Amino acid sequence: MITRILALVLGAILTFSSVFSWGLPTAAAPWEATAPAPALLRFVRGETPTANSAASMVAQAVPQRGSFVAAAVRQVGPAVVRIDTERTITRNPDPFFNDPFFRRFFGDGLIPPGPYEERLQGQGSGFIVSSDGTILTNAHVVADADRVTVILKDGRRFDGVVRGVDEVTDLAVVKINGSGLPVASLGDSDQVEVGDWAIAVGNPFGLDNTVTLGIVSTLNRSSAMAGIPDKRLDFIQTDAAINPGNSGGPLLNQNGEVIGINTAIRANAAGIGFAIPINKAKEVMPQLARGQRVVHPYIGVQIANLTPDLAKQNNSDPNATVMLPEVTGVLVMGVVPNSPAAAAGIRRGDVITEIDGQTITSADQLQNLVERSGLGKTLRVTIRRGNSSQQVSLRTAELQPSRT
Repeated sequence: MITRILALVLGAILTFSSVFSWGLPTAAAPWEATAPAPALLRFVRGETPTANSAASMVAQAVPQRGSFVAAAVRQVGPAVVRIDTERTITRNPDPFFNDPFFRRFFGDGLIPPGPYEERLQGQGSGFIVSSDGTILTNAHVVADADRVTVILKDGRRFDGVVRGVDEVTDLAVVKINGSGLPVASLGDSDQVEVGDWAIAVGNPFGLDNTVTLGIVSTLNRSSAMAGIPDKRLDFIQTDAAINPGNSGGPLLNQNGEVIGINTAIRANAAGIGFAIPINKAKEVMPQLARGQRVVHPYIGVQIANLTPDLAKQNNSDPNATVMLPEVTGVLVMGVVPNSPAAAAGIRRGDVITEIDGQTITSADQLQNLVERSGLGKTLRVTIRRGNSSQQVSLRTAELQPSRT
């Protein structure tokens, strides 16, 4: 009788354990089957269970509490911070207010006499990367802020100092005065694969310590394809929900390591968010923490991909303003005045096909090549203009924040 009761109880427990193991994964190894416990094997063989072995069977069959998400958040959550910002801007009155009818109808008391100041408030996220209070976040969270307040999960508040901002990579470092602060563990974004778990942590819409779960949808999504052409980044794309206020917060893997910095979403789509790979942040962060400017080279062209098919479509259009060579390369859509490209004689409608002997097939490839070349580097650029090819030399210059 005791054996039969134990069999029924154990069967129910094993059924629950089986269902649980294929539900939301646990922190240990969610996708691996667990070998039968010794006590369970003895029971299956028909051996009479003792009180201790029966208790052991029950304990071994009951799943562990929590999930890998909960474990990751427990590990990193205390290091995720909320960043409140304030900045003052000067506005000029709307010309509409100067209309005599408006003044006569509403009176002069409602009309600002001249330029006036307005105080704007913003909010974002960040995470602590050193126990003495170095914080990594997005540049657009703290850029031009007059005041930065950092709030920890435990409620402590600190005045933050923006040590460095790099608009091109949208990264910034904020410093608070502290010691023994919780620190987020940084992972290796080069090891991330499509389909890996992605956990976004932050403070969307002021809702502190919000966690969302998804997967890595794709890697190396260029900033141009993400709809942010003024940045030089290859994003991690994820379907984990990223909302306003999440910017600057960490994107975690299932082990609770930071693999990216939540940065942007596609406004016209759901489930498409972008994070800056943490390895990119590791490159830039030391300079920003020292208060140094990050230098980015540029040549001064606005570009787009060109293929023979695209060129044929353009050339067959009777309203086309320019005839394009039917080749693979990068089409120059515009040239920035007083730039290295302008000085070298590159013009709108040229097609860049090689740089230093390397074949160029996409705008992203060209941008990455220029970024890696360094400042003041001489590049030999092969272009197609009409039916002829020619080679020009130019020297990279420093990209200014106002230039795209």
